[in-house]
Parts: sequence; C-alpha cells; structure tokens
Amino acid sequence: MEDRREASTKSLLKDECYADFLTEDFDVKTYTAQAIHHAVIAEQLAKLAQGISQLDKELHSQVVARHEDLLSQATGIESLEGVLQMMQTRISALQAAVDRIRTKIVDPYNRIVGRITQLSRLQVACDLLRRIIRILYLSKRLQGQLQGGSREITKAAQSLNELDYLSQGVDLSGIEVIESDLVLISRARIEVENQAKRFLEQGMEIQNPSQVGTALQVFFNLGTLRETISSVVGGYRTSIQEKITAALDIKGLTQLANPRAAAPGRALIPTPGNTAAFRAALWTNLEKLMDQICAACRQVQHLQKVLMKKRDPVTHICFMDEIIKDGHPDILCTFWNDVTNTLSEEFHKASEASSFLKQAFEGEYPKLLRLYNELWRRLQQYSASLQASLTSAGGMDASLDIIATETDSQDLFTSGKMDYNPEKALKDSLRPFEAAYLSKSLSRLFDPINLVFPVGGHNPPSSDELDSILKTVSRPLNVASVDPNLSLAVAKNAAKTIQLFCVKSEQLLCTQADASQVIGPLTEGQRRNVTVVNSLYSLQQAVTKMLSGMGSCPAGATNALSSSVEEVQALMSSAVLPLLQSVSDSIEAIIITLHQEDFSGPLSSSHKPDVPCSLYMKELQGFISRVMTDYFRLFQCIDFIYDSTESIARRAIELFVRHTSLLRPLGEGGKMRLAADFAQMEMAVTPLCRRVSDLGKPYRMLRSFRPLLFQTSELIASSQALGDLIPYSTLLHFLFSRAPSELKSPHQASEWSIARYSQWLDDHPAERDRLALLRGALEAYVQSVRARQGKEFAPIYPIMLQLLQRAAAQEIRA
Repeated sequence: MEDRREASTKSLLKDECYADFLTEDFDVKTYTAQAIHHAVIAEQLAKLAQGISQLDKELHSQVVARHEDLLSQATGIESLEGVLQMMQTRISALQAAVDRIRTKIVDPYNRIVGRITQLSRLQVACDLLRRIIRILYLSKRLQGQLQGGSREITKAAQSLNELDYLSQGVDLSGIEVIESDLVLISRARIEVENQAKRFLEQGMEIQNPSQVGTALQVFFNLGTLRETISSVVGGYRTSIQEKITAALDIKGLTQLANPRAAAPGRALIPTPGNTAAFRAALWTNLEKLMDQICAACRQVQHLQKVLMKKRDPVTHICFMDEIIKDGHPDILCTFWNDVTNTLSEEFHKASEASSFLKQAFEGEYPKLLRLYNELWRRLQQYSASLQASLTSAGGMDASLDIIATETDSQDLFTSGKMDYNPEKALKDSLRPFEAAYLSKSLSRLFDPINLVFPVGGHNPPSSDELDSILKTVSRPLNVASVDPNLSLAVAKNAAKTIQLFCVKSEQLLCTQADASQVIGPLTEGQRRNVTVVNSLYSLQQAVTKMLSGMGSCPAGATNALSSSVEEVQALMSSAVLPLLQSVSDSIEAIIITLHQEDFSGPLSSSHKPDVPCSLYMKELQGFISRVMTDYFRLFQCIDFIYDSTESIARRAIELFVRHTSLLRPLGEGGKMRLAADFAQMEMAVTPLCRRVSDLGKPYRMLRSFRPLLFQTSELIASSQALGDLIPYSTLLHFLFSRAPSELKSPHQASEWSIARYSQWLDDHPAERDRLALLRGALEAYVQSVRARQGKEFAPIYPIMLQLLQRAAAQEIRA
C-alpha cells in the first residue's frame, strides 16, 4: 500500500497540470491568466482540488510514518534556542568591554595625531627657513660670481644648480624676503646660459678646447649638458640640410648660370647654350658644400673629442659618459649618419626633379666621387691633427680637467669599426649615380666594338679603328683613378670590352679545312686568320702597356685586365692551333718516311763523299722553310709564334730520335747517313726557333744520341746520357737494330705498323709502360729460342736484359 501511495504521488508530480508549480519562476498571476484564457476553469479547479487532497493525504502519511523523528527534532530546536540565548549574553558582555577599551584609547590617539601634525608643520617650516637662508646666501654669492665675469662663470653655474635644487619640490611664491632674489636668480640663469652658449659657439668655431671645455662645464653644472649638446648638434644637422638643398636648387643654379633667366616668364631650366655654365655653377656649389660639411663635421668632431676628455673636477664623471648613458648613441656617429642619409635623400630628390642634375651626376660621377674622397681625406687628416692638439692642450691647461683615456685613439674617421663603415656610408649616397655611370660607360665602351665589327663583316678593325677603341678604353680608366673601387669597377668594364672584342674576333676566324692546309699557297681564310691574330696581338700589346702605367691602381683592377689579356692570348693560341697542328702532323709524316729508305748498306769504298743528307731530310728542311716563309712570317707577333713553333721543333726532334732508334736493319753506310741527318736536323728546325739551343732537353738528346751510332753495344749501355737525356726505352729500341732478325722489335712482335707503334708511344708517355712492352718483346724472343731448342741467345740479348733491369730498378726508386 505504501508503494502504491508513492507511485500515485509521483504520477501526480509528473502530471503536466502540476508541472508549472515546480518551476523556480512560478507566478500565480501568470498561471491564473493562462487558465482563464483556455476557458477550462472548472476542470482546472477540480484538478487542483484533487491535487490538494492528495498532498494533504501524503503529508498526513509522512507525519504518521515519522512521528518519533519529528518529536526528537522539536526537542533539539528547544536546546538550540537555549544555546543561542547564552551566546547573545556573551556577545553583549564583549561589546561592553570593547566600549570601555575605546574610551581609554581614542583620546590619547587624538592627542598624538595633533602632536604629529604640529611636528610635521614645524619640520616643513624649518626646512623652508633653511632653504630661504641658503637661497639668500647663494644669491649673495651669485651676485659676486656674476661680477667676476667669465672667470667665475662655472662657479656661478654651480651656484645656480644648487639654487635650482633648493627650489625643487617647494612653493617659494609669496615669500617677500626672497622675492627679489628669485627674480635675480632667474635673470642670472638666463645670462649664464647665453654667455655659455656664446663661449661654446666661439670655441667650436675657432677650435679652442679650453673655451669649449669651460662652456661644457657650465652646462654640466646647470644640469643641461645633454639637452644643450643635442640642440647644438641638431642645429648643425639642420644647417647642413639647408645648405645641401640650396646647393642643389635648380632655380639658384640656373640664376647663377644665366642671371637673365630670372626674368619673369623665363623657364628655370638650362638651355643648350648655357649647359656648360650651369654645370660649372653646380660643381662650384658642390665644392662649397663639401667645405661646409667638412667644417660642420670638424666642429662636431672637436666637440666630441672635448667631451671624451673632459671630466667634472668634483665627481670625476666623464662628460661623454654623461651624454651616452641610458642608451644614447655616439653623437659624432649619429651626426655623420644623419649627414649621409640627408645627402642620399637630397641628391635623389634633386636628380628626380631635374634631368639636367641627373645627367650631370651620372655623366661626371668621377668628379663627384673625387669631391667625396677629398672630403673624407680632409676629415681623416683633421682627426689626426685634432688628437695631437688636444693631447698637448690637455697637458698644458690643468684647469680643464682633460685627461687622456683609453678612448683617445678611437675616432669615427680614423679607426674602422667592424659594424659601421663611415666611408662606405658616405659613398653609399652615390650608389645610384655610380650604377648609371658604369652602365653608360660600358655602353660607350661597347659602341666602337660593335661599330668596327658590323653584322656580316669579315675583316677585323684597322689600326686606326683599334687605336680609337684603345683610347675609348683608357679614357675611363684614367678618369676612374680618383677612387680604388671605381677603378676596379671600370677595369671590369674594360675587361668586358676586351672580352667582347675577343668574341667578335673569334666570329671572324675561319675554321674550315682550308684554314689548316699547308700544301698550297695561303688561302683567303688563312689570310683572314693572320689578320685577326695580328689585331689581337696589337690589342694585347696595347693593354699590356696600359697595365704597366697603372701602378697606383688596386690589385683587383690590374688582375681584371690581366685576365682579359690572358683571354686574348688564349684566343690567339686557338686561332693558330689548327695550322700548328697541321704543320706538326706534316712534319711527323715526313719523318716517318725515313723507314722507306734503305739504311742497311755498307760503308762506301769510293773516295767520293756521299750526299749530305737523306731525301726525307731534304723534304723536311724544304717544308719547314716554306711553312715559316709562306705562313708564319706574316704574323706580327714573332715571340708568340716562336713560342708556338718551338714546341713543334721539340716534337720534331723527339720524333726524329724515336724513328731513328726504330730503324732496322742499319748498316755502316746507313749510320753515316744518319749521322749526316742528325747534323741536318739541327739546321732543319732552326727556322722554328730563335736559337736551337733554346729547345732544351730535346736538343741535348739529339746531340747526345748522334755519337751512339758508332759505339759498341757495351759502351751504349754504359753511356752517361742514359736515363737523364736519353730514355732507356729509346736506347733499347736502338739496340734492337743491332740484334738478329729473330729478336723482333716490340711493334714487330705485336704485328703493328711503325705509325701505329709511334701513336702508341705518344699515348703512353710513361717510361714504365714502354719498358713493359719492351720486356714482352724480349720474353717473346726467349720463348722462340726455347721453342727451337736453341743453345744460346744472341750476344746483344744479355746487354739488353741488363739495361732493362737497370731501367726497371730506376723506375721503382723513382
């Protein structure tokens, strides 16, 4: 039954009709209005009556079910009321005790507060009286110091500083006893400040460190040192900006160039007739501007030097430390940075506003750069002289308290800082003009090159045209000597010009087959190549001469031009290389024909002398003589040609010695002919070189090999020239000619032709490879002897084997 009652109660609470009564914001009027609106009042009243009845029953059942608990709760409430009554009694007693204590404390407290107020007012009055007494005393002393003039001005400033300190934090107005003194102090401060400013201006103008130091001491004593320095430097900065603007003012320049142009209605632009006068006025203004900037920088520099050395005699504080503390930058560095930024901005504005100014700056940039360099040089010179003068001045005038410090040698214009380059900052303002000048200069350098090398042309420039090109190249180099960086940039442009000349010349070169022919007369293509090489040679000589006169230029400039000269040399070499290669190949082809002649004959028994040389030698001499006459004598670069043909001569001698050593069979008569050929070989290569002795080792090998023709094999193996002048492989080849036919030469054992074997020797210049091939030929001979069951070897074999072993041992040691 209990469960059934609880279920009915829950169902009642869940009914939508009673759900509104459970909400927190239930409102009777709102509920009633809704019930009336829905016109179900009777039904709602019935439900409400039913719910009230149900709730009454539920309350009655709850009271009956929990009767004992409710009685115990009622008893507990009565006990709680008793406890609360006791607490109320104790609270009343505590309140009465607090009231008694308050009556004992408040009156003494009020009396103490009154006494403290009296004491603080007495203290304020005493402090004010002390200030008034001190002000009266200092005012009287100040009057005496003012009468002392400039000698007492620093003391007067110190008195004023103390008076300012006494006036801080208090109101001295209305005190009659010091009213006149306050007026005097105010006037005295203005007078001292004005006098100190005059001292500072005069001292900076005449560069007097004592006067500047006195003025700075006054401002330090007044407590306005930092503000005064900022004002002075700011004044110089403003003055410089105004002077830069005035110097670049197109209106003023036009009036200077043509006073009549200032008439009403006349345009303020230079006319073609007075452009020269306009530019003269511009450069005059710029020279004056550089003087003004130099003077301003000197004065600021002098001010900074005195600030760096001057110390207060009382506190010993360095004035510069006082200026730059709290993160304030170095005044000279800041001033210089502002000057360079102003120059950059004003020059940019002026060039943008006037095309004439832009043309002047870009066209005559070296002249502008020279003014900048002169300004920088003067500032550096002044820095050095200022350091010496201030040091001596500090030692002579102890009253200045100028003390040498570790920062004496630190100066913006003489000691380079890693993080800031003042000279670069100055020249950076000209970067746009430098870039335009270099671009136009390069264009002017390229113009004559493109003019003398027209599209479709086949002839190199004439000597007059080449002279004009060289003058065009040398002119900007001479003008750029005012600055090392400009010299380097212009030298690079000149190098590009020379490179362009080389490119144009290379396009004229004939690279077809007739350019390297040496059979017939000189072809048109070969004549053109000779003319191109001669033109390149003239250019090379002129640039080399130009380099010799550039002693004061930076190394980078001379290196750039030297590299271009090397490119000219390389082009000349590539131009003559096909002809040289053809000559060398023809000489080799002639020498190799000696194997077609018979050298196996015995010594002639007749008393008639044999022919002085062989047929191939006659052909070789005639060919070399003809080549030098018909082809190489047309080149003007004699030394260059000799440097090239001497390598041909060395190659010819080496080939001659090689093929004579490979010649077999060789009889006594053949030896005599070869001896004559050796002598004629010297004469054959003579046209290819200045002196035959200049050929070096190949020539000495030729002279050393000739006597070996008639020596025995044992003497040949012990020759002093072996290994040093004559390679072991060459002598081993020669010993094969004295061996029986069974002992085959390396090319015979390999079944190669003479030409192929000679090519193999060229491809394997290492002595180790050649000796290995020779060893293979000797081993093949040993095997052939053993195959036929021979009992002994040829007498020459042990000598050759011993020589081969010596050569191998020497190679191992090497």
